[in-house]
Amino acid sequence: MKILVTGGGGFLGQALCRGLLQRGHQVISFNRGHYPALARLGVGQVQGDLADEHAVVHAASGVDAIFHNAAKAGAWGSYKSYYLANVVGTQNVLSACRLQRVPSLVYTSTPSVTHRATHPVEGGRADSVPYGEGFKAPYATTKMLAEQAVLAANDNELATIALRPRLIWGPGDQQILPRLVARARAGRLRIVGDGSNLVDTTYIDNAAQAHFDALTHLRVGAACAGKAYFISNGEPKRMDELLNALLAAAGAPAVDKHLSFKTAYRIGAVCETLWKWLPLKGEPPMTRFLAEQLSTSHWYDMTPATRDFGYQPRVSFDAGITKLKESLAQTPVIT
Repeated sequence: MKILVTGGGGFLGQALCRGLLQRGHQVISFNRGHYPALARLGVGQVQGDLADEHAVVHAASGVDAIFHNAAKAGAWGSYKSYYLANVVGTQNVLSACRLQRVPSLVYTSTPSVTHRATHPVEGGRADSVPYGEGFKAPYATTKMLAEQAVLAANDNELATIALRPRLIWGPGDQQILPRLVARARAGRLRIVGDGSNLVDTTYIDNAAQAHFDALTHLRVGAACAGKAYFISNGEPKRMDELLNALLAAAGAPAVDKHLSFKTAYRIGAVCETLWKWLPLKGEPPMTRFLAEQLSTSHWYDMTPATRDFGYQPRVSFDAGITKLKESLAQTPVIT
């Protein structure tokens, strides 16, 4: 097959591209820039902006399926910037599917679309956990709107599915781990709450595998068509144990200092105000949304994904930590 991957230069995007190539597919990546790593793999690249419908439609010419993985992530930024990338961008991908007669679309969503303040999700399934409300972050809001559009587009000509991988980590991560390590080494990392809240995570190879499994089963009328699924390793960990396992793999100091949820939430509110009104660079170190996420249990039931498209995590948490440590021994994390 000829498959288009949006955001193929990112962490998950590169894993998708590598895996598809290994499975014998021709791969095209739609990116804002040019990625030498993709060129070395033999991935074709089309540069453009997701908010440009013409560019997206052009990139989808002649493809048999699309993995829509690109998105504006993070905890800070204008609503407009998130809306253009995540909502308008997804609408353009759907238009490309229609105009280019692409029959299958696998969309990378996020569990954040079900976030509800400090309400825990324990053993949740996508068919029983409602969408969130009162979001304090444009990322969650716009990803929810995009997911809803993708699922609504499923019909007798286009089969769609939305996957919600939880906290992807592993070798090649240039976002989450470097930030954790930098803060730990600077003595600025804190556990929000007592650290006992259980959270799911997804090793990078498992996240990619879920996409491959979904594509294999996705067709008009399939059991998985038009539905959303939580994806994870299926091994909930205490937040404090998770953080320290990742830090240990990177050779960074453990974190044992705590911050109450109320204090973290107040700090987040102050940071949001300062970052809104002052010319401060980067993202705030804490936001209200982040405080809620870090202190609340979020773990999921993989049974629907296994039943409908055969997903089963192949790399355990402990095996993934070993792989991460071995990778970082070759290429240390940059902070």
